[in-house]
Amino acid sequence: MNSYFSEIENKTVIVTGGSKGIGKSIALTFAKLNANVVISGRNKTVLAETLNELRQYNDKCIAISGDLSKIDEVKYLVDTTAATFGSIDVLINNAGVNIAKPALEVTEEDWDTVLDLNLKTAFFASQAAAKHMMDQKSGRIINIASQMAFVGYIKRAAYCSSKGGLVQLTKALAVEWAPAGIRVNAVAPTFIETELTTKMFEDKEFKKDVDSRILLDGLSQPEDISGAVLYLASNLANFVTGETIKVDGGWTAI
Repeated sequence: MNSYFSEIENKTVIVTGGSKGIGKSIALTFAKLNANVVISGRNKTVLAETLNELRQYNDKCIAISGDLSKIDEVKYLVDTTAATFGSIDVLINNAGVNIAKPALEVTEEDWDTVLDLNLKTAFFASQAAAKHMMDQKSGRIINIASQMAFVGYIKRAAYCSSKGGLVQLTKALAVEWAPAGIRVNAVAPTFIETELTTKMFEDKEFKKDVDSRILLDGLSQPEDISGAVLYLASNLANFVTGETIKVDGGWTAI
């Protein structure tokens, strides 16, 4: 009997926003299984540091820097990956941003920044990857959505809109691309304890409110999200498409 996830070995996996936080955890999870991981990010220094960690497990991993709010750079990331490894087996649309403001203060620039990276970039990355996956007659696309696709919250009008759209995009692409053997799913995390959220949780009232809504103890960890992503990328999820797995500690169960 094969070990679980042994099929991940030598697969080509793109992780957008893969240099830190959730993306880094996901990238490391796949590198430890000897996948050829390609990470993207804007900060070349941080990207290089993460790449060094990935190469401790698979020296074929690569990093491609760029601004994924620019669609030409999205296409470059995908096409360069395909040219380097000869296939794209898994695309993980993790790159995202939030601008936390009361709805009355959100500017057009704020709205466009959030919607462009969280939703527009995910669509065009999926489109570019799907062109290669269709030739292979197989592929997995996994979108990192949010519990905010299912519930509302203060100072997140644009963010909730972008993640709600991402869940619906997941369903639409799953329906359209199923005949080509492409499975499209999403993972919807709650608030996660990372270096990126440390400052956010310095607000004691905000931290208290978040804690009160999560049924399990404490905040989720990046590894909690990586596990759900790995499941969807693996043969264990061969009959799953159009689905969003909530990793929210029970927030949306109430």
